[in-house]
Formats: sequence, C-alpha cells, structure tokens
Amino acid sequence: MSSTRAARSRVKSPTPTPRLPADEPVRHQQAMFTPQEAPPSLQSPRTSGGFKSRPPVGSTRPSPLPVFVPHDGPSSISTKAPRLLKFHAPEIVFGPGSLAEAGFAAERLGARRPFVVTDPGLMATPWADELLDHLHEAGLVATLWHGVTPNPKDHEIEAGYQQYAKSGCDVIIAIGGGSCIDAAKGVAVLSGNGGSILDYAGVDQFAKPIPPLLMIPSTAGTGADVSQFCVVTDTVQSIKVTLIGRALVPDISITDPRLLTTMPAWLAGATGLDALTHGIEAFVSLGHNPLTDGHALSAVRLVTGNLCQSLSRPSDPEGRERMAQASLEAGLAFSNAILGATHAMSHQVGGLLDVPHGVVNGVLLPHVIRYNAAAAPDRFVPLAMAAGLKIESMSGLEAAEMLADHVRNLADEVGIPRGLRHLGVRQENIGHLAMSTLNDACLSTNPRSADRRDVEALFMAAL
Repeated sequence: MSSTRAARSRVKSPTPTPRLPADEPVRHQQAMFTPQEAPPSLQSPRTSGGFKSRPPVGSTRPSPLPVFVPHDGPSSISTKAPRLLKFHAPEIVFGPGSLAEAGFAAERLGARRPFVVTDPGLMATPWADELLDHLHEAGLVATLWHGVTPNPKDHEIEAGYQQYAKSGCDVIIAIGGGSCIDAAKGVAVLSGNGGSILDYAGVDQFAKPIPPLLMIPSTAGTGADVSQFCVVTDTVQSIKVTLIGRALVPDISITDPRLLTTMPAWLAGATGLDALTHGIEAFVSLGHNPLTDGHALSAVRLVTGNLCQSLSRPSDPEGRERMAQASLEAGLAFSNAILGATHAMSHQVGGLLDVPHGVVNGVLLPHVIRYNAAAAPDRFVPLAMAAGLKIESMSGLEAAEMLADHVRNLADEVGIPRGLRHLGVRQENIGHLAMSTLNDACLSTNPRSADRRDVEALFMAAL
C-alpha cells in the first residue's frame, strides 16, 4: 500500500489508550558538566545570571551531577586530554533505504501507538507515507501530527503535546528537518514534565523521564537528530531559547540520504552552511575534545567538498550521501562540544524575524571566524586545511582570514545574502539582539569572550 490515501487511512484518529507500562523504555535526564569545570559564564536564555545547574523553581530534586569537562578558558586553548570525557550519541542507522528500518526501530523502543511529527512540506513528499507504511508493516498504529512551521513556536509545541496526550501515544517519531525534530523533542519534554516548554530553557532544567525518541532527518545540516539540543521560539519575547540535556539525545537516528532529494535548492544550501557552522564552531569551542575534533574536521571537509556539487546535481546519490554524513558528523561534534557566538547571535535573529537559521549562520560565520581568531589562531589551521585551502607556512591568523573568505565565497555560491539587512535586520534592532545574545547558552563556549559592545560590533559588521 503505497498511495497517499492508503497510507494515511491507517493513521488512527485520536482515542485515549493506556500509556507505556513501567517496564517500557523511558529516558532519564543526565547532566552535562562536571562540578569542577562547568563553564562559569553559561546562562539560561531566560535568566540573566551565570550558569547554575539548578532544578526548576519548586523542585526538591538535587542539582544534577555533570559529565562534560571543557578545556581551559578563552585565553588558552588546552591541547591536553580532559580528565573525563563522555560522548553522547544515539544508535545510528545510516544509508540509502534505511527508512525501511523505522518500524523495527520503533518496535524495539516499545512502540505500539507512535506519534509521528512532521510538517506540511514533508507531507507533500513521499516520505511521510513511506514511513507510515513501514510502521503499519510492524503492526503499529500511528497518529500523525503536522502542525510544525519553520523555527518551531512555543504554542505549536503545546498544541503537539495536547494532541499526543489525547491520542494516548507512546514513542515519538519525527521525520523532517530540524524544526520537526526540535518540535518532537519539545512535545516529549512536556509529556514527561508538564508546564510550558519555555520553563525548561537552559541546561538540565527538566528532571522527569520523557518518551523514547526516533528521529529521521530529511535535510543535511541541522544535526538535531543526534544532538542534545532543542531550540524553540518564544513568541512573546521574539527570541529563540535553547534547551540542552542528555535526555534530548534521541534513542535512534535514521539517516536515509534518499530523503534529501526532495529538498529545495535554497534549503539544501542553507542547511549545508548550518552543518559547516556546526563543524567550525565545535572545533574551536572551549568544550572541544579529541572525540569531537575528528567529527568536526570531517564535517568541514565533507561540506566544503560536496555542497556545491550536491546542488548542481541534486539527483546524484553520492553527493547527497556525503552531505548526509556531513550533517551527522557535525551534529555529533556540536552536541558534545557545544557551539559559539555564531549560533548565539543567529538564534536571536531567527527569533526576531523568523528567518531560516542556516541562512543567518552563513551571513554571520565569516565575521565570527575573524573575531575568534584573535583568541585561538592555531585552531583555525586544521580547519583551513580541512576546507582544502593551501596554507603552507601561514600563521593561524592568516589561515583564519583565508577560511573566513572561503566561507563567504561558498555562501555566495549557494545564494546566501551578504548582509543581515537583506534579511530584514535594521540598525535599531542591534541593541536588543546583542542583549539577548549574551543570555544564549551557546556563547559560553565561544573561544573568545564577548560583552555587549563586542556583540554589537559583530552585528554591525554583518549588517
């Protein structure tokens, strides 16, 4: 049964059924940082104070114990191994045709009535129906919800949770881009913890178990299918907030490069630059380590070597597969090393104007590379080499400058505008954008510290 009508006819209308028994898989929260070296500057996007791994107001649970040890501060990027490393990753199924594994994967997670999250764009492709076919073949009765828009909104996640609860579903499956995956994670958080999704902005801010997660990306760039991040738009304040926590790492990620063939060219370019930004920011992050560095450099190599080719020959399976791998590896890198100023700034522009995240990253990244090179010049040498640049005998600062130019040239090739003003940012927005950037969790691991004046200068340079 492959037709749209046949597949969707199997999506049962919402009727309450019992929730997962106690012995079914559940996902427990686990903190990110060790107490000795948690970044002192890490802030919740909805608070103005410094990082404190604290429970939500009214909770009696103790503060969680961290796991992640960052390297030394902005003035010195350490090359020695951290005392303790944990590398968070889901089970990964990768390769053409791997979507066929979805029914079996969901069944292994304890699914009986999976909740499938997608968006109208994916509904216009064959992939949602193919997924429903595979779930049906495994004897599962799915509920389909497609109320997600780009840059998922707080009220959309609330609506998705209400649908999930009314349907009596168990495992949550997302198929789509980063917005679908983030929305699915948000629904999972609310299903286990209640309240508003904005209550959980920051690091390790929810304590109760959430349902099992199975993620199937249809774009090559966001890395949300393997990360411990969930980014949501606060529609009242017009900012993006970030939830970070081990429980948000999906149980299973299925990457089928066939799904990339239905991406519009502009989206393929934007998500490709998002993956490139993930790789570069993860490599220079204060949280980088030997386990993340290899994935970050591989992602940079794959994006710079294959993005333009995959756009000019969209049906070429080899190019799409390499971009899918780039997205996956970049996601593994940034999920464990965290990010930097590009993402901290980009989140604010996306929250204010609801513009594509990867496009904003493509505008900002060259400026942030130049800014960060003053604090960590040597880290940009291997990045430039991974991008295929000839930098023999160059200093780190020279390599960083060449890399920044190369990123801008690549952005030109995929149609990214040269300034934020082309996306709707005005000079009078910069003060607000800078202030909200300072409260973004991603800024805490940027290799060079930044105050409001520094961030305003970066926004002005990118305007």
